[in-house]
Amino acid sequence: MKLSIVIPAHNEQENIAGVIDEIERSLHGIDYELLVVSDHSTDSTVELVGKLSQKYNNIRLVENKLDKGFANALKTGFTNVNADVVIPVMGDLCDDLSTIRIMLEKINQGYDVVCGARYVKGGARLGGSRLKGLLSSFAGSSLYYLLGVPTRDIANAFKMYRKKVIDSIKIESKGFEVSMEIPLKAYYLGFKITEVPTVWKERTKGKSSFKMFKLLPSYLKLYLWAILKKLRG
Repeated sequence: MKLSIVIPAHNEQENIAGVIDEIERSLHGIDYELLVVSDHSTDSTVELVGKLSQKYNNIRLVENKLDKGFANALKTGFTNVNADVVIPVMGDLCDDLSTIRIMLEKINQGYDVVCGARYVKGGARLGGSRLKGLLSSFAGSSLYYLLGVPTRDIANAFKMYRKKVIDSIKIESKGFEVSMEIPLKAYYLGFKITEVPTVWKERTKGKSSFKMFKLLPSYLKLYLWAILKKLRG
């Protein structure tokens, strides 16, 4: 089964080559394509990806023609993939790429969404804001126990989807909360969801565009939407 990996990249010149090289090393033997979505980058990200595409023949560079933002970069990537299974990978080396093989096994077992979970046995969140970690852990655990959403890490962007899941959902998010929107809507549409442990680590190079307090209202809106939908049946 072919896999599409989508990397949304906004000014990731310090990380993008390392991410791509690590993907190529980690996924040897897997049939996949690699889409790098330049999200209005103004540094050397595009030039670096162009050079790497000469080294690796499975790389495609796509420009986000929509407004700048993580959600729109993902939507651009999803629109351009050529496989039945897709996974976003962050452009800052924070994701444990060895988890991808385990996720693919779950897809082959019949699951539609496989969530990388940091807050389960075998998973971990290394570094980063302690408050951000507490909030994301609380959101995942509470939705798991209150609503039965089958992952304890609903906010993690590191999730694998069958393309039919993406095609079934109208993505309305503007920012990083898209990583919570898609699995919640997939859950209520009846898609089969599971989770596997993964390790996330804070970036060591470049600057993150994730602004917690700016995005908090969007996450809260989705959280309340999910609870109200359950209450209304």
